[in-house]
Amino acid sequence: MKEACIDTTKLTTMVMFLLIGSTAFALVFRGLYGDIWIEDLLTNLPGGRVGLLIAANLVIFFLGFFLDFFEIAFIIIPLLAPAAQLLGIDLVWFGVMIGMNLQTSFLTPPFGFALFYLRGVAPPEVRTTDLYRAVIPFIFIQIIGLLLIIIWPQLVTGLIR
Repeated sequence: MKEACIDTTKLTTMVMFLLIGSTAFALVFRGLYGDIWIEDLLTNLPGGRVGLLIAANLVIFFLGFFLDFFEIAFIIIPLLAPAAQLLGIDLVWFGVMIGMNLQTSFLTPPFGFALFYLRGVAPPEVRTTDLYRAVIPFIFIQIIGLLLIIIWPQLVTGLIR
């Protein structure tokens, strides 16, 4: 029990420092008008809403290889959400799309976080390459789901509201 409490305290402290660090970053970034610059950049992309969706999905998918959910949620989402709102994108749908994109990214080798977690609980005779091959059909299913969410946003917003 003592070891579980110590591990939980360490994890909670790490998340809190991440939150404090991202808040400090956001404060300095906003103080230097970086948020306005990013918002202007994202709202003036070629293609308007479609351009923002493509850029946001590509950036989040790529960052999902290297960063976990907390960093993306505390740093990247606050930069994307105002631009999405200015372009008239439903933020609930946008959040669901980002969540689906992150889950797909977390399954994708070589740095997929979900794969590393699975590696930690898999028996020793299961190789990492076996996990990479086994996850391929699930990645395709996730991509199809992400495309469905993007193509028919009313499915998501109709179910949620």
